[in-house]
Amino acid sequence: MPEMTINVAALKRRMGRVGVWNSTLGGEPASFEREAAAELESLGFGTLWVGESPKGKEALAHAAILLGATERMLVATGIANIWVRDATAASNGANALGEAFDGRFVLGLGVSHAPLVSSRGHDYRRPVSAMRAYLDAMDATEYDGPRPDPVPRLLGALRGKMLDLAATRTQGAHPYFVTPEHTARARAVLGPDPVLAPEQTVVLDTDPDRARRTARRFMSLYLALPNYTNNLRDLGWDDKDFVNGGSDALVDAIVAWGDPETIIERVRAHLDAGADHVCVQPLAETAGDMLEHLRVLARSDMTSA
Repeated sequence: MPEMTINVAALKRRMGRVGVWNSTLGGEPASFEREAAAELESLGFGTLWVGESPKGKEALAHAAILLGATERMLVATGIANIWVRDATAASNGANALGEAFDGRFVLGLGVSHAPLVSSRGHDYRRPVSAMRAYLDAMDATEYDGPRPDPVPRLLGALRGKMLDLAATRTQGAHPYFVTPEHTARARAVLGPDPVLAPEQTVVLDTDPDRARRTARRFMSLYLALPNYTNNLRDLGWDDKDFVNGGSDALVDAIVAWGDPETIIERVRAHLDAGADHVCVQPLAETAGDMLEHLRVLARSDMTSA
């Protein structure tokens, strides 16, 4: 493993307590994204997270668009799929972004899911071993470009072995589709020092039926993926909670809905359970609606939760 001189305490401060997980911006033109990213920075959010899907923008190129539009806010991949680019490309791309944007890039890595991996012709049978080998290969990569400070790495980790790998080989973990109870368990596995940055989906709507319908449309995709259902089983949920987009109890546990104070209370629950940073993902019909929800939450002092 190469020398990693990353000051994790300083990284946590730069990330801030609350960030934004980008759920709809990726479908918009770059010009819209640039304006949105600049506004989110002005609202006080510390980190902007971008995902990666087979039909979406490539994660590192996407991060570059957002980094170029901001001055202080960190941009993190949540996550860059290890099956999409080899370890050399990931290492060199991260170094280029780290150097070009004053250390504001965080490389979140993940193993994705079996159906998405097999569709690309890869074998998903041993994801933890695959991630370990990928990190080994990144560490062995030579880079001739201008050297930035080491780029922080986080793993999309849910359960014990991947959380252990996150704690020992990277700066921490970015769990997705989780509850504050999971955050407490993850902190216990990671120990006190690594970054723990869970995602929290939110619906800014006080009508229970409508809010849960919105949440179920989102949850139905993830409840079809074994990585997430196996993690939920570890937390005490079972198959009856997974049908038809989730039981009311599971919907309420995964998706925080209601008025701004109710949503902020859920963010605080993660922080109280051991999170260093919570990335909030508002569910909305359009990117414009998503931005408006974040404006409302920022005016309610979410960023200082």
